[in-house]
Amino acid sequence: LTSLSIALEKEGFKIQTYLDGESALIGLTRTPPDLAVIDIKMPKMDGEELLKKLRKKTSLPVIFLTSKDDEIDELLGLKLGADDFIKKSGGFSIKVLIERIRVQLRKKNPSNIEETKNIINHGKLRLDPSQLECEWDGKQLPEKLTTTEFLIVQELAKRPGIIKERSQLMDIAYREDTDIEDRTIDSHVKRIRKKFKKVDNNFSAIETRYGSGYRWNVS
Repeated sequence: LTSLSIALEKEGFKIQTYLDGESALIGLTRTPPDLAVIDIKMPKMDGEELLKKLRKKTSLPVIFLTSKDDEIDELLGLKLGADDFIKKSGGFSIKVLIERIRVQLRKKNPSNIEETKNIINHGKLRLDPSQLECEWDGKQLPEKLTTTEFLIVQELAKRPGIIKERSQLMDIAYREDTDIEDRTIDSHVKRIRKKFKKVDNNFSAIETRYGSGYRWNVS
């Protein structure tokens, strides 16, 4: 609670915190925020029960935090009506959480015309940072990019042909985490390629520059 509160307040958000699910239900009902970040494991009332009760009263955007790795938990969370889901294990990044929060708030108030200026179009690629949406050759990827994956693609595609070192990509995706290793970025890139190949088996836009990093292929 403390570390997240400090990080979010630094980003200009006004924060309300609750130590357990019961007090959160009372507080969120009396003083509805624009968005709630809810941990699944909480005393007195867990996150799932809290979300069920909230959904009877409000449709405010909810992002779940969980320490569990099972995808079943993610599906359960989204079925209950969560808008997004972040696992705390495996290099949890506050930067990623902040990006997800901003996406949900933009969806709630989609009136900012400035966001359209940030759309990246390059060849077959179309990226919409305001919604974290990615298209390839006019088609949505069947398996959506995670926020971390999206940030990596965005960084590469912003300057096609320019090599981005792994350390630069790590700074983009994991700014708060100093223990992330080079191969973590390699794993992300591998998954990104796999997702693009589901719509285009010949996808080769992300080029590996051995010994240096990656670049978005200009050809």
